[in-house]
Amino acid sequence: MFNFLISKQVKKFSFAGGVHPEENKHFTENSPIEKLPLPKLVYLPLLQHTGKQAKPLLNIGDKVKTGQIIGEADGKISANIHSSISGKVKDLKELPHPLIFGRVLTYVIESDGEDIWDENIKREFVKKEFDSDEIIEKVFKAGIVGLGGAAFPTAVKLSPPKEKVIDTLIINGCECEPYLTNDYRLMIEKPKEIILGALLLKKALEKNNKNIRLIFGIEDNKEKAIGIFDSYKKDYNFEVYTLKTKYPQGAEKQLIKAILKREVPSGGLPFDVGVVVQNVGTAYACYEACYFDKPLFERVITVSGNGIKEKKNLLVRIGTQIKDIVEYCGGYVGEIKKVIMGGPIMGVAIYSEDMPIVKGTTGILFFNEKEVILEKERDCIRCGRCVEVCPMGLLPTELHKFIKRREFDKARDYSLLDCIECGSCAFICPARIKLVQSFKFGKQEIIKKERK
Repeated sequence: MFNFLISKQVKKFSFAGGVHPEENKHFTENSPIEKLPLPKLVYLPLLQHTGKQAKPLLNIGDKVKTGQIIGEADGKISANIHSSISGKVKDLKELPHPLIFGRVLTYVIESDGEDIWDENIKREFVKKEFDSDEIIEKVFKAGIVGLGGAAFPTAVKLSPPKEKVIDTLIINGCECEPYLTNDYRLMIEKPKEIILGALLLKKALEKNNKNIRLIFGIEDNKEKAIGIFDSYKKDYNFEVYTLKTKYPQGAEKQLIKAILKREVPSGGLPFDVGVVVQNVGTAYACYEACYFDKPLFERVITVSGNGIKEKKNLLVRIGTQIKDIVEYCGGYVGEIKKVIMGGPIMGVAIYSEDMPIVKGTTGILFFNEKEVILEKERDCIRCGRCVEVCPMGLLPTELHKFIKRREFDKARDYSLLDCIECGSCAFICPARIKLVQSFKFGKQEIIKKERK
């Protein structure tokens, strides 16, 4: 069997800055992935990705199959949207989005209870070879986006500008946010599928680049996953890097710095230093897209927090309402004070359990009165802790001062746009200043000004 112990001599890679919040992964790390029962109703926003909203293809009253395309990618940076159930289009209207401020055109689809899959989806695995263009096309058609939370269209990431020489593909298995274990369980339960998906991603990038290095980066609190992937690395010719458990180890720029000692330039992208980073969940989705022609209409999420009775890792149809998940997990514990979509540091607090799961949803966390402490913001004491932990080497206290004074040009000069909004500064701040909210506002104001 696999050797799941990591030798003390193994070098652990990391980056400067970052914080060490309580992991709280013990609630679900040993919980196998369960399949959530088919929802009776799904809400499918036509914007579940970075970029432009997809174009609607169906009308109210139309019948639809599971996996059928309902929204067509519009423009270079966009993604297809597919139905996650079979049934009938009940409505098409603008509704609140769980991760984007404002309303988005959304399909409401009522299930027929039969879950009839689109006839183009294969049910059995058949090993075959794909060329680079075929992989990119299948990934595009399947509507795959980054499943680590950013939701950037994967087909775009697989098509870097020809002048950018790519030599390394990093598969991100860090999952550094507290509570979340969906990627970890996927690595435990579907390692070979993830590896085959990663090899497809590598092959796609080799259209204009040769001999790309494939690396899996996994934090050292996931010993079992490291042991499993170590056992496969010789057969499939990839490397496994053990990374020090620290937040935000899974951020692209920090991951590249930790593993390769390369620094993405200010305003730049991983392309600029010859790297592409993909999440383990994205690799698995690419495996399903290529070998089964299966679109992205379901994903694994973590359900946790002291406010939910049964904490689980669930395979959920995209568009499922949170209230269906609550019911399946046994209901609430105590008075719910906060519901977060994603992790507790970078996630978004939501106000209604009618909100749906979207492609970028990594988890749903429920916190009651015992875990939510609403502290009043106080004046900055100039302690410098935010400067010490900033993984981008910024000066959060100075940036916040400029934004409060509405001196946005100065904030820009101090590299506000390089902020990755990881929340390390706000986490460590003894004055409980809402630094990330401040930085988001400042960025929006700079972008508005530049667009004029």
